[in-house]
Amino acid sequence: MVLDLLDILETDLDAAAQGLAEESFGKGKLRPYQEEAIAAVEDAIVAGQREILVSMATGTGKTRTSIALMYRLLKHKRFRRILFLVDRKALGKQTNDALETTEIEGMLNFAQIYKVAGLEKKVPEDEDQVQVATVQSLIARILNEPDPAKRPTPGTFDCIIVDEAHRGYTLDAELRESEIGFRNLDDYQSAYRQILDYFDAVRVALTATPALHTREIFGHPVFHYGYRQGVVEGYLNDHLPPKRITTALSEAGIHFEGGEEVEIIDRKTGQIDLFELPDDVPLDYDVADFNKRVYSESFNRIVCRAIATEIPPGKPGKTLIFAARDAHADDIVRLLIEELQEEHGKDTVSHNMVTKITGNIDKPDDLILKFKNDPYPKYVVTVDLLTTGIDVPSICSLVFVRRVKSRILYDQMIGRATRLCPEIGKEHFRIFDAVDLYAELQEMTDMRPVVVKPDISLGLLVTDLDKAETDEDKSWVAGQVIVRMRAMAKRMDAETRESFERHTGETPEMAVQRLATRSGRELQDWLKAHPRVLELLERRPVHTGDGSDGVVISTHEDELLRIEEIFGKNTTPEDYITGFERFVRENMNQVPALIAVTQRPRDLTRKELSELAGLLDERNYSEAMLRAAYGKARNADIAAHIIGFVRQAALGDPLIPYAKRVEDAIVKIEQSRPWTQKQKEWLRRIGRALKDKPVADPTLLDQGVFADKGGFKRISQEFDGELDDVLHAFNEAIWGSSVA
Repeated sequence: MVLDLLDILETDLDAAAQGLAEESFGKGKLRPYQEEAIAAVEDAIVAGQREILVSMATGTGKTRTSIALMYRLLKHKRFRRILFLVDRKALGKQTNDALETTEIEGMLNFAQIYKVAGLEKKVPEDEDQVQVATVQSLIARILNEPDPAKRPTPGTFDCIIVDEAHRGYTLDAELRESEIGFRNLDDYQSAYRQILDYFDAVRVALTATPALHTREIFGHPVFHYGYRQGVVEGYLNDHLPPKRITTALSEAGIHFEGGEEVEIIDRKTGQIDLFELPDDVPLDYDVADFNKRVYSESFNRIVCRAIATEIPPGKPGKTLIFAARDAHADDIVRLLIEELQEEHGKDTVSHNMVTKITGNIDKPDDLILKFKNDPYPKYVVTVDLLTTGIDVPSICSLVFVRRVKSRILYDQMIGRATRLCPEIGKEHFRIFDAVDLYAELQEMTDMRPVVVKPDISLGLLVTDLDKAETDEDKSWVAGQVIVRMRAMAKRMDAETRESFERHTGETPEMAVQRLATRSGRELQDWLKAHPRVLELLERRPVHTGDGSDGVVISTHEDELLRIEEIFGKNTTPEDYITGFERFVRENMNQVPALIAVTQRPRDLTRKELSELAGLLDERNYSEAMLRAAYGKARNADIAAHIIGFVRQAALGDPLIPYAKRVEDAIVKIEQSRPWTQKQKEWLRRIGRALKDKPVADPTLLDQGVFADKGGFKRISQEFDGELDDVLHAFNEAIWGSSVA
């Protein structure tokens, strides 16, 4: 402890701040947004901030960013030892590998410059400057070690980098849907939080999806880089409109008559029991209950048949399928192998083409590596193990056969497919939705769940609502209350429904629908005015099938009705286009990003394009979705850029393929004035770069091959200091009115 204090006193904060301010990032070593993220963290540290949050979309290089940050902080002696905290071994190994392969300075990687203690080391040695450790292992070392001399001291680390900080639940190995919800935040004490509080350290958290508990610990992000920004700037793949797999049962639901004998399987033991329903109590399940409260072999077979048809084995890329639970994953593996063999022949489909990767298998890390690096498995079925933090760029298809309630978990699931993979020609990815998850979560975009105990009750949620201090926090909790009320209303029996109507004057569905549009305070007031509502909603139905361990088995026959692209709830491609055009026209003179795109494209910057993408993404208008909608409506593949779609809606510009716009711009600029041979070569290089990284501004030339040639400053010398004007000319040539 004394040595820890002496080390702290020896830290020269002023010298460290000056060194960080003067240290350049090195041309081309980091992407522009990664440099901005590091600068934001360093500014916060210099300002004395102790809890710092960085939000970067999945696939944008959080680990690479954190490695560069650690290097700079250690180089300038701002910290002496850093803990890189992960929540499971697979992520820790992934980080260790990155530390050993990421080139930092000269030809040296991080682990060659600084001593790194791996997962196997319990306590770092004096010369170790970084330790990678899991939450579970540190709990064992801190709380379960009886000998104080063998425990790390509170001053062992003076900085903690927290990976995947939206997690932060207790010691369970994997994230499960049952652990998602809100609880009484005053009572929130997880192992994760105990570790953070134990060490006297500056804490820097990285996540793609900040949750409420993340914000409670680390505050608001000092830097945010979203998924849509990454897509627009060419660092992430976009997804095509999701394809909805609709079967007869998923559309109509599964119905059991009163008096009917049903089979119920215990999810823990596998035991099947018979139960006779009361004569006057039928049992109904909608698609949200499929594979969780009711299991249908016929439905799952139809879905697997659709997968076999839509995603054949010869299609490039891998497929990740999300099941409801471990036993369900086994069923999907079995059914998918059968349907692939039926569709494509037994000789072409081997059993190792499809496999399960969950927390219940032996050596999951080995299988994850095979999924990432080997031809097989081609299709992987998971429950929760691959929802977050795992990097498999070749995933081109996601299949949802489970319903989740958390927007954060949904975003993490989508994030498994966003990474670039040019070696297989990946330009986008596709979502196949068998449980109507996409449409459901379109209405829940503001949900910000906290990952906590699985036995969360509606009563605790309402307690949170009462204790939330700000209107914003009340609204966040209110969204979760509404979701829970809606689910509970579906399970009410007839007698309880009558009691609810007598007490409130309206049906449960009417109450939930009306309250969903009200503020958190209005919901709070309504609940206080109707004190029996909680008791009625939480009352157990008289029929079975709702037990925590029981799943009703359905033998109803099913059939595929249709597989169709989803542009929004109850929205046709034509309606989607009409809504987009209306939005652009109504806002083109009010919203700065739209003003820039439509009225001054010559001066358009990367920042403005990112703002535009974020604005449109909030309304579900992405380039891939627009391409698909225009393509269906006009029966043509229109490879336009998002800027092209905006200008067409606002100004009537023709929807020219973006690649052709760039090619025409290169020709136009080459012919605009006499250039030297060297200048012509640079113009063509800039043009090629613009096909992948739209908008010509100086940051474009401080990346990739341009950075290797000295970046913007050096290249500008070839143009006698007029390179800025040349870039403006490119924007004008690509997007100016003369194109029309």
